[in-house]
Amino acid sequence: MMTSPESVPNVEWQTQPQAARLVSQLLGDACSRSAFLNQLGQRLRNETGTRLLDWIHSIVVPNSSGMKTALTEAGYHLHSPNCYRHEGGLFPDIYLGQEQLFEEHAIFLKVESVADFLFAQGLVEIPIEGEPFAVIRRACVDRRPDQEVWVIESHGQRGIVPLEDHPLSSALIVKIIHHAEKFRLRPRHFSTNQEGFQHTLQLVRDAIKDLGANRTCDLFFAAERAYWQSRNRAARVQKARQDQLGMGWANHDHHTYRSSRSEFHHLIKLMEEMGFVCRERFYAGKEAGWGAQVIEHPETGIIIFADVDLSPEEVTGDFAHHPLPERNELGTVGLWCALHGEALLQAGMHHLECQFDFEAAREQLKQHGIETMKPFTDFPYLRQAFTQGEIWKVSEHRLSQLLEAGKITPEQAHKFRQNGALGSHLEILERNDGYKGFNQTGINEIILKTDPRKQSEPAHA
Repeated sequence: MMTSPESVPNVEWQTQPQAARLVSQLLGDACSRSAFLNQLGQRLRNETGTRLLDWIHSIVVPNSSGMKTALTEAGYHLHSPNCYRHEGGLFPDIYLGQEQLFEEHAIFLKVESVADFLFAQGLVEIPIEGEPFAVIRRACVDRRPDQEVWVIESHGQRGIVPLEDHPLSSALIVKIIHHAEKFRLRPRHFSTNQEGFQHTLQLVRDAIKDLGANRTCDLFFAAERAYWQSRNRAARVQKARQDQLGMGWANHDHHTYRSSRSEFHHLIKLMEEMGFVCRERFYAGKEAGWGAQVIEHPETGIIIFADVDLSPEEVTGDFAHHPLPERNELGTVGLWCALHGEALLQAGMHHLECQFDFEAAREQLKQHGIETMKPFTDFPYLRQAFTQGEIWKVSEHRLSQLLEAGKITPEQAHKFRQNGALGSHLEILERNDGYKGFNQTGINEIILKTDPRKQSEPAHA
């Protein structure tokens, strides 16, 4: 399904109810055989506002002609020997059991760190398969004659069997740590955005040279989530809740970046260096004044929603790869970048969207003093809402530049100086029936509500 933007300007994702029923049945069967899995599902909902379904990495089932038929009829296709994959929706890979690999019934849960999961669950005696810093690490946390439950962490490889057949060299481990630190500590303030993008691109290229694009992508976005989290209280609260069960941010759905028009093609170029592929282009309508390019990484599964101010005629072109000329007026996205900096640089991501039990997450976060905005999508197959935005102070230097350029009024400058401006959010999302797309109609209203010119809240400390 991932193609160049020239060949598929408007992908229309569809719900996949037959595949959803099959996966739900397989998960239900596994829960009936594993009290551990069933109890974990209840704790995930009650303590993190998430669904067990959304943490499933892969499922292993008995190899039979009947299962092959069921998979094919549900839209799965044979991706590699004994591995079936669904390209039309968000579903776990399904493997046909092999005696030399696993029992015929196994569930793999995705976590950021297997060691963290074992620690959080009090399962410290269980061995971990895969060395520290291996591309894949896993542990069997519940083994019964008719069901195995595993947790798995992946760092740039989609499968469930580690590719390494030899110990990691100490030199490679040092390089992994080195580049992880480079990304975590990378400078974000430069005299020009061009310098910042070039510096970041060089960091990425240096890491790819040592580690390859997939591992580089994994390390880069771990650092990006950490930076965004450091600037957003809702993120810190929810991350702590998920860490209590040892899950981390492995339920991320997509990462959203806002970009100025002048830097947008540089943002896409950087992501493509790491192996991202353009998916559908997104446009919210003539009056919206903005659009987005959706891009996906085939191995890490990371999805990016990249926002930029756009005019109606520009969406028909390849705006992701060709420079966009400056405009006299700033839209919602452009103003956010002008006030806070590029999402890739000073500002950090506008939001991380994770998969939740929609009602449970909103109610539980409310108990922690975190309100959510009115849902901007409320379909049976897709529900979305932002947490109330974090308010950030705006530097006098940025306000002076905007005033001098005539991009904001003196009244607006005074308001931003006194109250700050809307910064980042956590987004609560629930997907059903494997729906992989985004709301093309209702999202414009919420984007307009995140325009700093429309806010009334004062700045937090």
